[in-house]
Amino acid sequence: MRRTRIVTIPVLFSFLTAFASSPLWPQRKPAPYDPEVPRAILHDAYDAVKKNYYDPKYHGLDWEAHFHEYDGKIKSAGSLNQGLTMVAAFLADLNDSHTYFRPPSRPYKFDYGYRMQVFGDDVFITRIRPGTDAESKVHAGDQVDGVNGMAVNRANFHNFSYFLNTLSPQVGTQLALHDAAGEGRQVQVKTKMEARPQVMDLTQEIDLYKLVREEQNGDHMVRQRYYEMGDAMIWKVPEFFIEDSDVNRFFGIARKHKSLILDLRGDPGGLTDTLEHMLGSVFDHDVKISDRVGKKETKPQIAKTAGKNAFSGQIIVLVDSQSASAAELFARVIQLEHRGTVIGDRTSGSVMEAKGYSYSQGYDTKIFYSFSVTDADLIMADGKSLEHSGVIPDEVVLPSAQDLAMGQDPALARAGALAGVALDPAAAGKLFPFEWMPF
Repeated sequence: MRRTRIVTIPVLFSFLTAFASSPLWPQRKPAPYDPEVPRAILHDAYDAVKKNYYDPKYHGLDWEAHFHEYDGKIKSAGSLNQGLTMVAAFLADLNDSHTYFRPPSRPYKFDYGYRMQVFGDDVFITRIRPGTDAESKVHAGDQVDGVNGMAVNRANFHNFSYFLNTLSPQVGTQLALHDAAGEGRQVQVKTKMEARPQVMDLTQEIDLYKLVREEQNGDHMVRQRYYEMGDAMIWKVPEFFIEDSDVNRFFGIARKHKSLILDLRGDPGGLTDTLEHMLGSVFDHDVKISDRVGKKETKPQIAKTAGKNAFSGQIIVLVDSQSASAAELFARVIQLEHRGTVIGDRTSGSVMEAKGYSYSQGYDTKIFYSFSVTDADLIMADGKSLEHSGVIPDEVVLPSAQDLAMGQDPALARAGALAGVALDPAAAGKLFPFEWMPF
């Protein structure tokens, strides 16, 4: 079974180096900065790309000169945080959604207390975590004009997300907001943080149990969910990591109905196998997904039909700005083959194919980190790539600030109407309730 990942965490662009000195969770005994640690990580990043990147011209970058430039920058960095940020920026200069740095894990867990999302070209608060500092300061439906003094919009939102959630978590965020009435305000929100052991001993049962429990919680968050409503099945697909047997089971349920609403909103992608199996399950013939342009050859990517087991009814696909990679490919094939209707917001535009490469430093005590490296560009049947452009829905349906404040879902309601299901925005917003990861 091919398990090539086409899931993305968006890249960091060079403007984020301005945040390299931002405050982090304080350490009890700050260790002196050793530039050899990020220098070794930088060399691993250089090596992973040189060996595996799909474009031997590196999008016009002189890869050797680029490495030496950043090696010099890291030598003059003042902290480990600055050094790791430079590693991320080094890869970001490729301007490739699937080539990025996964830094060593931090000895704490954190939650900003709110969630943000792009709708159209603007950013809005969508969720507030109970019991956090954000609860009394921000509200669902608030539009976000800036974060930590910098404007935020669709063009740079993914970069902010990668920086804040992966590269350099912050002890607090300053938000510039305005409400539906246009009244602006500035708020300082403290991050909910909890220290974790700086060293985990996996030979000890308690540390191993913590890791297992966190993995189980994560699996629960991305479980497949569905409803059967009249002649329609509504299937929430949080990611394209689904066993073949489960794909068959869900489409077996779908075949009992005239319409299938596939909700791919927030879906970051997954495995090529899952994508091919999902598409093959909605066509009565083999269908070309893309031309896979690799380092040495170009090969067609084909979804083989499920034949008599393929779902033949009406298909409606929901997407949003967080739909990425495999989710975008699925939606675009549905459009190109005139197989169904795509509703929602323009997708992420993060569509390449990549593999992960893991590294570590140390002997008795190790730090672990990895890189995602693109090994193929994907060219659709219309001769275009979705990278940086995304999928434009057949019908653009965006929630208003009031919809967000009231928990309404007009896009799912519209999909229900097309499928002949009586579902108003308020009821649609309650079908798949948002869940917070246990803290």
